[in-house]
Amino acid sequence: MTTSNDAPLRLDSLAVHAGREDFEALGVHATPIDLSSTYPLPSIDIGGDAYERGATGGDLHDTTAVYQRLWNPTVARFEQAFAALEGAEQAVAFASGMATTTAVLTAAKQRRGSHVVALRPLYGGTDHLLATGLLGTETTFVDAVEQVAAAVRPDTGLVIAETPANPTLELVDLAALVAAAGEAPVLVDNTFATPVLQRPLEHGVALSLHSATKYIGGHGDVMGGVVACDEAWAQAIRPIRAITGAIAHPFSAYLMHRGLQTLPLRVRAQQANAQQVAEALAAMAGVDRVHYPGLEGSDPGGLVGEGRQMAGPGSMLAIDLGTHARAAAVAEGVRLFTHAVSLGSVDSLIQQPASLTHRPVAPEARPGAGVLRLSIGLEHPADLVADLEQAIASAG
Repeated sequence: MTTSNDAPLRLDSLAVHAGREDFEALGVHATPIDLSSTYPLPSIDIGGDAYERGATGGDLHDTTAVYQRLWNPTVARFEQAFAALEGAEQAVAFASGMATTTAVLTAAKQRRGSHVVALRPLYGGTDHLLATGLLGTETTFVDAVEQVAAAVRPDTGLVIAETPANPTLELVDLAALVAAAGEAPVLVDNTFATPVLQRPLEHGVALSLHSATKYIGGHGDVMGGVVACDEAWAQAIRPIRAITGAIAHPFSAYLMHRGLQTLPLRVRAQQANAQQVAEALAAMAGVDRVHYPGLEGSDPGGLVGEGRQMAGPGSMLAIDLGTHARAAAVAEGVRLFTHAVSLGSVDSLIQQPASLTHRPVAPEARPGAGVLRLSIGLEHPADLVADLEQAIASAG
C-alpha cells in the first residue's frame, strides 16, 4: 500500500488500512464477517477445481470457497493485513499459536528434513512439542547462538528461536542466528515483540510466527496464530492447514484484524508502562533480579538500545523472588494484576512459568521456581507498582 504520492505507508497507517482494499467495492466500512461453513457450487467442474485448489493451498477469492476449512475471505483479509505489517509476501492464519507451530514443523519436515535445532529458552508449549517428538521430528536443543552451526545437519529442516525469549526475555541476534544456521531456514517466535517492535524477515529469517491470542488480538478474547513468510513457504503450509482443519475461525480472524488497528498504540503504551514498572522493581526490596531488556546492562549486544533489531524493549518482564514460596505468595497476593497464563492483553497478568506454561519443559531448561512472568497492560503504572509492592512486602 502507498500514499497518494506513491510513498509506502508507515506501519501505523498499515495497521489501520491493510486488508481493507476491497471495502469500497463491497460498499462497507467495517470488516465483513463471512461465517458460511459451506458455499454454493456453480457447477460440479467449478466446485471440483476450487476444492482441489483450496486443498492444495490455493487462493479461492475468485471462485466458490467450497468449504470453510479450505479458505475464508475474512481470514484472508487478516492474512493480507498481517503480511503487510511483517513485510512478508504472505501470511497464514490458524486457530492457535500451537496449531501454527505444528503446521510449520510439518511443512519443514516435508520440504527439508525431520531434524530441528531449537535455541532455548522457548515458550513451554513449543519446547514440549519438540521434546516429545510427537510430529516425527528429532530435536537438538542448544543454549547459545554459538552452538547452532555445530548442531545443524544436512537433514535440518528448521532452526527455531524466540526473541525476546519466554519467560526471561533473553535476546537473540537474528543476523548472527541466520548466519549460524547456514542453509537451514530459521523460524522466530515474534510474539513478545510484535511487528511493531521487530520484523524478523528483514534480518534474513524465513518465518515469523505469532501466537495472535496475545498482542495481536490484545484483549484476551480471541484464540489464534499466524506465520508470516514467503510465497513458497505459504504454499507448503496451507495444504497442511486445510487437511488438518486448523484454519482460524472467521470471527477470530475478524477480532485479530480489528486488533491490528490499535496494535502500534497499545504496544507502545504498554511498553512505556513496563519501563516504569521494571525500574521500580529493580529498586524494590525483596526482588532478587528483574529481567527486562530496557534496563541498563540488559542489552549488551545493542539490539534494542541502538535500534539495530528492535524498536523497543516491549512490555513483558520477569522477576526472580528467590523461592517458590515467595513467588506463589506474590502471584496469589496481587489485587490489580490478574493471576493467569497468557499475555499481551490490555490488562496486566502475572504467573509462575515453572508451575504452569513451562511445567512440561525438561528440568534443566525450566525457569527457576522463584521466577514470575509479568505482562504489563494499560493500567496506570503507579497503580501496578503499588500492587506489586504490597504483594512483595506481604510475601516477606
